[in-house]
Amino acid sequence: MELEWDLIFWNVVLVLFLVFLNGFFVASEFALVKVRQSRLTQLSKEGNVRAKYALKVNQRLDAYLSATQLGITLASLGLGWVGEPAIADLIIAPLLHEFGVTDETLIHSIAFAVAFCIITFLHIVLGELAPKSLAIQRSVGVSLWLSWPLLMFYRLFLPFIWLLNGAANRLLKLVGVEPASEHDAAHTEEEIRILMDESAKSGIIDKDEMTLFDNVFEFADRVAREIMLPRTDMDCLFTNVSYADNMKVVYSTKHTRYPVGVEDKDQIVGFVHITDLLTADPDEEHNLKEFLRPILSVPESMEISKVLKLMQRRKSQVAIVIDEYGGTAGMLTAETILEELVGELQDEFDDELPNVVIKGELTSVDGRMLIEDVNDLLGLEIEDDEVDSIGGWLFNHLEGTISKGQKIIHEGYVFEIAQTERLRVQRVHIYKNKIALVDAPDKPSRSNQDSQ
Repeated sequence: MELEWDLIFWNVVLVLFLVFLNGFFVASEFALVKVRQSRLTQLSKEGNVRAKYALKVNQRLDAYLSATQLGITLASLGLGWVGEPAIADLIIAPLLHEFGVTDETLIHSIAFAVAFCIITFLHIVLGELAPKSLAIQRSVGVSLWLSWPLLMFYRLFLPFIWLLNGAANRLLKLVGVEPASEHDAAHTEEEIRILMDESAKSGIIDKDEMTLFDNVFEFADRVAREIMLPRTDMDCLFTNVSYADNMKVVYSTKHTRYPVGVEDKDQIVGFVHITDLLTADPDEEHNLKEFLRPILSVPESMEISKVLKLMQRRKSQVAIVIDEYGGTAGMLTAETILEELVGELQDEFDDELPNVVIKGELTSVDGRMLIEDVNDLLGLEIEDDEVDSIGGWLFNHLEGTISKGQKIIHEGYVFEIAQTERLRVQRVHIYKNKIALVDAPDKPSRSNQDSQ
């Protein structure tokens, strides 16, 4: 049996063409899924003709993915039908005869096995893996170059694609499954978080971007009660107090805006801006009512995203948070809400410690920090349905009057009161049990350290 070189050549060309064709459809499929439509739109507006074809294909992703799947199937079937017999009968079998193998059954078995391995290798490596990797890494370029031929293939085989899609959809409906669209596959919040985590690990997204992303999701779940300045911390001015006494409060506390009450904090009638007070003629008698501005009132259960929109509509920077009994629960500012997204914002008057200070094994947190934020920070599982803040949680677990240095142990961590104001826990030190505090911010007095 002699080698038929012309026939071998054309069969090899046909095999390579089918492998290339398979790779074309595989690359088209992955590129279409990976490429960003916004990028194609930008290129199209810049006058890129190929981008216009790519955008047209991308906007009908379902239909053109069906075309790629049909193309992959046809190329694979053709490769199996033509490739294996061609290599087995035209190349391997004659070579075995040349080496003196005469048993036809043995020749057929060896030729088929070798041909199968060769075709499988070509199909997987050149027809699947290489095009897939190229399309994922160069999705824009691949989409630009392959969209026009894919568009032609789609138009040529449109009746078959329509028929096959219709048959598949009808079959799914018969078994009670609604056909899915590639564009309908919206990601859940958890899936998006996983995608972002993977992007952060690979270095595509930096730490600051990841923090902002996390804050966006947390922002949607926050309510006014969780982030408000508590009533006990509100510095207010009162209309039943002299203007001079109110100004003493202004000079000592140095805030930008002050809620104004009639007699107490449950009777807030508006707020004043410090610029109005400081630019007033000091030689004249003044009354707070001259500078009074309207103030928003919101329930403590309102989502902060809605509070922010309300502030934007009313052009107000301050809102009083009202509890279920109609009393003042606390105060919200636009700055406080924005800090939930971008982190803490401090001006020249802010001299307090940041919400979180980490120094070695010690974590020092503001007592108003939410329990769930402490859980995220330290990997804990603290739960309490009665309070929202870590300071409130610690207060509930201590008996009697609280004082600096009191502590409890929970989940292997020591929670110690570092700073108090009357009956409120202002700052909490958290550290692993049996680890001494060394050079910590707001560290306890020596007597308290000796008692640890």
